[in-house]
Amino acid sequence: MNSTIYRAIQAEDNPYLARIITSILEEMEVSKKGTGFADLSIQNMYAAFSKTRTFYFVLEQDGIVLGGSGIAPLSGASEDVCELQKMYLDPAAQGRGHGKKLLHFCLDKAREFGYIICYLETMSNMKTAQKLYLKNGFTYLTERMGNTGHFACPVWMHKKL
Repeated sequence: MNSTIYRAIQAEDNPYLARIITSILEEMEVSKKGTGFADLSIQNMYAAFSKTRTFYFVLEQDGIVLGGSGIAPLSGASEDVCELQKMYLDPAAQGRGHGKKLLHFCLDKAREFGYIICYLETMSNMKTAQKLYLKNGFTYLTERMGNTGHFACPVWMHKKL
C-alpha cells in the first residue's frame, strides 16, 4: 500500500514517538543529562506541543508512526524566535526525503506563527542532521541562544525565516 501522511500529533502517538526518540538517542550515545534525553516532554509529546505557537508534525506510513518534528517558542528568547525540536525519524524512514519535508513543514508553520528566526541544537556526531540543516539554509552559531537547558548539546544553528 505504501500510504505516507504528515499530520498533527495526536495523544496516541506518544508511546511511538518516545520509543523512536529514546532509541535514536541511545544509539547515538547521547548523554542522559543536559540534552533532549532529559526532557520530560519525550513521554508526552502531545501535551508539550499543544501549547500556544507550538506544532508537531508526525510522519505516518501505512498506519505506523515513523517519526516527526516540531517547533515551539525558544525558552529564554524573544517571542520572534522559535526552536526546531524533537526531529527524529525511525531508521526505516531515513534517507527518503522525509526529514526535508518535515523541516519545511515546521519552517512554514513557524512563519505562519510569526517567528522570524528558527534555532536548533544538536549533537556533534549527528552529522546527517547537520547536513540537512545546512542544505536548508541553517548556519552555525558560536554561542547558544535562549535557555533550553541542553548544556551538553555543543552544536547550535539558526535560520532567518
